[in-house]
Amino acid sequence: MKNRYWLLLVVIALLASCTDKFEEYNTDTKNPSEVPGEPLFSNAEKTLSDQISSTNVNNNVWKLWAQYWTETTYTDEANYDIVNRTIADWTFNYYYTGAVANDGVLSDLKRAKELISAQTPATDPEKVAQQNKLYIIDLLQVYSYQRLVDIFGDVPYTEALDINNIHPKYDDGMTIYKDLITRVDADIAGLDDTGDSFGSADLYYNGDVSAWKKFAYTLKVKLGITLADADPTLAQSTVESAYDKAFTSSDDDCLMPYLTNTPNTNTLYEDLVLSGRHDFVPANTVVDIMNNLQDPRLPLYFTQVDTSTETGVEKLAYLGGSYGESSPFDNYSHVSDKLLDPTFPGLIMTYTELQFYLAEAAQRGWNVGKTAAEYYDEGVKSSIMWWGGTEAEANAYLAKPDVDYATAVAATSWKEVIGTQSWLASYTRGLNGYTTWRRLDYPIFNLAPTIDSYDQIPVRFTYPINEQTLNADNYAAASSAIGGDLLTTKLFWDKN
Repeated sequence: MKNRYWLLLVVIALLASCTDKFEEYNTDTKNPSEVPGEPLFSNAEKTLSDQISSTNVNNNVWKLWAQYWTETTYTDEANYDIVNRTIADWTFNYYYTGAVANDGVLSDLKRAKELISAQTPATDPEKVAQQNKLYIIDLLQVYSYQRLVDIFGDVPYTEALDINNIHPKYDDGMTIYKDLITRVDADIAGLDDTGDSFGSADLYYNGDVSAWKKFAYTLKVKLGITLADADPTLAQSTVESAYDKAFTSSDDDCLMPYLTNTPNTNTLYEDLVLSGRHDFVPANTVVDIMNNLQDPRLPLYFTQVDTSTETGVEKLAYLGGSYGESSPFDNYSHVSDKLLDPTFPGLIMTYTELQFYLAEAAQRGWNVGKTAAEYYDEGVKSSIMWWGGTEAEANAYLAKPDVDYATAVAATSWKEVIGTQSWLASYTRGLNGYTTWRRLDYPIFNLAPTIDSYDQIPVRFTYPINEQTLNADNYAAASSAIGGDLLTTKLFWDKN
């Protein structure tokens, strides 16, 4: 009996000696429950770029909807089916709360802002760096919310990302846009380009605050020009107050520098090369337009295919698959090797797109320093040269009657000329090209087999199925406010 009591005392003593480090032994040091704000910011940058770059049909169909590409076998997405794969849900979650193994872009940015705000800087330079970080985070939040509004229309904003409110209301799209402009103004005023910020934790600009300031002014132009038909007065004042401090060359482009090894390669490499799948070919929409213009970017965008019907005779040409129809991979052009490179950068915002925004602003009579033709020419030239073409090729292209601004506008309209070239320059950036088409109504798209008329081409995503079931009241209110939750319901800025 004594021995049993003694054994019990020994066991109790051993347990007591272990439990003073119980929390330490039960902490997974390789997977911390909380990380600093800076890595969360880095993760948000990569997640955002991956979503923009990806061609995974579960969460990014914009290269299809912009009619840059079409599908080889499974044609649901090119025919505007986003329900079968719950694509709207994936997209919504990618931005807000997370998809698969990733946290959402906005949830990461929100938590990064909270953690960095809670830091106590010891010196004045550290205080400046802290404030710069917060303003930069806010700029990416603005950028992300603009994309959400441009995809869906009214979306959760003032009540978004509150873990205590699982039923957030949807805010009016125009009201969100106005607040985003106000936020960018505050960020511009607050950024101190004499100080530091994220350093190497910033994957886009390596912590260069002056570069982020140019990004902010360019983002402001982008917000303003999108409102051109919805609120011309606000649009004009927004663009005019920002254009001269925005990007000044392609060196200012906001890019994600991908690496050669997974998981840090461009998602295009993952989708098109590592997957071993052949799901996409260029669409006839873009290839036919470029063929007609004898566009020097054709070999930079696509490969040629043998179109000969004679044995032993080769006839190479650029040939796109019929949009929305099954287009066997071997029968059509493919995307160029440039896009298959694992280090092809993620394109967040560029000098080239800015030039077309400013060409449009000048054409509308706004005070933006140069003529529409000057900005247009610079947009075309910078696009060709960014992709690897030469200045001589760009000049020869701009001299063609169908491309020269004066002669092309005289034969058609400025919206067709700027819209088509802006869309061509946005290749690989599907949402940008799709938004250009929605705003300016050019170029003319092809009809997919499942629709009968041009006005049946979708102009937005319908709301996620989960929102319809889990946030039903706010979903119903938002649907009513925008005029019905339909693919063909125009957004507030799409007036024509």
